[in-house]
Amino acid sequence: MEVSAPGRICLFGEHQDYLGLPVIAMAISLRAKITGRRRSDHHVIIHKPDLDESESFSLDDLTYSKPRDYFKSGIVVCQDAGLTFSNGFKCEVSSDIPIRAGTSSSSAITVSWIQFLSQMADTPVNWDQKKIGKLAYKTEVEEFNEPGGMMDQYTTAMGGLIYLQSEPDIRVRSVKAQLGDFVLGDSNEPKDTMNILLRCRDTRLEILKKLQKKNIKLDLHYCKDEVNLSDLSTNEKILFKGTIRNRDLLQQALNELKKKELDHNNIGRLLSEHHVVLRDVLQLSTPKIESMLDASLTAGALGGKINGSGGGGCMFAYCPGNTKEVALAIERSGGDAYIINQDTGVI
Repeated sequence: MEVSAPGRICLFGEHQDYLGLPVIAMAISLRAKITGRRRSDHHVIIHKPDLDESESFSLDDLTYSKPRDYFKSGIVVCQDAGLTFSNGFKCEVSSDIPIRAGTSSSSAITVSWIQFLSQMADTPVNWDQKKIGKLAYKTEVEEFNEPGGMMDQYTTAMGGLIYLQSEPDIRVRSVKAQLGDFVLGDSNEPKDTMNILLRCRDTRLEILKKLQKKNIKLDLHYCKDEVNLSDLSTNEKILFKGTIRNRDLLQQALNELKKKELDHNNIGRLLSEHHVVLRDVLQLSTPKIESMLDASLTAGALGGKINGSGGGGCMFAYCPGNTKEVALAIERSGGDAYIINQDTGVI
């Protein structure tokens, strides 16, 4: 059995989905793969040659033994969804996706794992991609009470270009626009994903609590200049206005993506404006990321932004028809460059 799922980039709505605001994300042509077969006993053995690691456990004891114990939690979530497993598995996990760099390598593996389990169960099931995304979200986030949103799991499961809104109900729909090529740049700088997510999420959730005391009907999806900000500090006002600015940039981008003929220059401009908020308001960029973005723009990219939680990891440049020059510019800035485009979901 072989399954695979793509990585992803977030085009618009970075650091917004855990606030209930929408995102636009794209599955990319770098993939994680799981190959494996059933065993005759209850043992699960997983080889990870990219990391020179292996792990093993028994189906008889699925107690979590480490943070983010996703291979066990995936089985638990699938069992809760009705699957049974009388046999263990021997698997190998490999990936083209940069690791711990903001391109959802972890979620691509988790989505692949859920798909793999659905076929290795005593009675295999053919879950649709949206359900696989939902179960992967439970596996990674709900089982461990982590702070992330659901963009990663749904994008890697469904593939293509998607619009995702988690409130008031989960709404996921495909966006038909074909954007063309990007160049992904990995800074190779380590990042502290969990602490960054906690800082950006919790600070703004506290701001919203303050605002709701004087703005009882506050709705982040629609509010504009009528919000009373008098109880906020100067820095809190900047954070709130930045959140609204990113929300509005996404809507402008969605309007552009609905057009029959795309204005690629406008899309690039909106990506760069989104990055400015991520850099200056949420303080997510680094000098090396800035150097890579500047080099990309000088080489002819139409726009770009940091990707993922920030503090290191990856950026990407939007450069349809101009990928080689931009990739070379990123490499000269000290990053690893990958020419990428839109890809399918889990298969």
